[in-house]
Amino acid sequence: MALGIDGLISGIDTTAMIADLMKIEARPQAMLKQKVETNKLFATALQNLNTKIASLAEAAGKIAKAGGTDRYAAVTGAETVKATVKAGAAAGSLDLTVNKLATAQVSLSGAMAAWPNGDALAISANGTITELDTAGKSLDEVISTVNKANLGVTAVKISAGSVDGVQQYRMQFTAAATGAAGAFTVSQNGTDLGAIRAGQDAEVTLWAGVAGAETKITSATNTFANLMPGVDITVSAVSADPVTVAVSRDAKAISDVAASLVASLTDVFTYIDRNSAVSVNTSDGVTKTVGGVFTGDSATRALKQSIMDAATGALEGNSTSAIGITLTKYGTVEFDAEKFTAALTADPEKTQAALGAIAARVETAGKAASDKYDGSITKRITSQESMVRTLNTQVEDWDRRLASRESTLKLIWTNLEVKLGSLNSQMDWLTGQLDSLSANSSKK
Repeated sequence: MALGIDGLISGIDTTAMIADLMKIEARPQAMLKQKVETNKLFATALQNLNTKIASLAEAAGKIAKAGGTDRYAAVTGAETVKATVKAGAAAGSLDLTVNKLATAQVSLSGAMAAWPNGDALAISANGTITELDTAGKSLDEVISTVNKANLGVTAVKISAGSVDGVQQYRMQFTAAATGAAGAFTVSQNGTDLGAIRAGQDAEVTLWAGVAGAETKITSATNTFANLMPGVDITVSAVSADPVTVAVSRDAKAISDVAASLVASLTDVFTYIDRNSAVSVNTSDGVTKTVGGVFTGDSATRALKQSIMDAATGALEGNSTSAIGITLTKYGTVEFDAEKFTAALTADPEKTQAALGAIAARVETAGKAASDKYDGSITKRITSQESMVRTLNTQVEDWDRRLASRESTLKLIWTNLEVKLGSLNSQMDWLTGQLDSLSANSSKK
């Protein structure tokens, strides 16, 4: 960069003058920078919209799949019988009698103050006999050895009073799992300690007393998985009389599914509308109209319309408002829970099918926009990002161009200052010569 002699001869503030000239020169670059920021803002808005639509498509897809609108609730005739409804449940009822609860085997050693030196300990579980190393170990160390062996048996030291002032303990061995399959044998120095409580499976009887139908079902735990389709039943007490488990369609839960879909749609539409709005601001007597990032963007309008059509378009000639999903005059969608519940009560299968069909259309429209490879919004985001890179390259080119231009201006003005200094020196010399000639002429 040229060395500036800031008005040394001319008295002109060349630094300020060059700075003003560079501001003018940089106007095209400033416009490029503004365009970069505008494109970045637009790309960010598209990314946010893409995320919302992808979430909408995912939620709609779950509703659209087979059984996606099925929601069931279970009630039982006793607090000691609980029913948990899962996917795949269906309406129905079942009577069962609880005969046994699942228990874990417990074995107990004799009382001892310490582990008898030389006594061996062996545990047989799952058909395998394991001899444990107890030589020279304390009672606590023997217990730790059992627990670290991971044999499906846990040991604990229980205080058992005292003999002649010496504290006594018993070792309690408990199966890690309930049920007959968790049974084990523990022997101390070759003697089987037996069991103070045997491991047993839970057992229920279905259709008790019905000749040819009565059936006993067992479970290693107190939970009978899928005893009814999609229903797990957990028991906590034996029952003398049959307990009824009834599963029925949960209208409130199904309505909530429809409401959640509409809420997701509303979230997308609200975001588009908010970023498409035009506002008028007045400051210092000047009125400005400011548009949102999507204002005037036809592609965004078309996208909103495609999703709106998917959500509210007629189904087999029937309006979606028949099940409470309504297009408003403001271009939004609303959900009427009472209307949906009435339709569900009148014709459950048809109403659920209609909700699933709407969800399927919304999923299709959403994926067309948000697919991470071929989505229309995805492609626009990629295009915007490419544009930003191109503009940034142009901005960098302008940085080099402006730096060169500034260097040239400084060089020009430096040379002018030097030339002006030289001319001033010549003028001073000539003035001196003329003054000398005038003086000599006066003397003659």
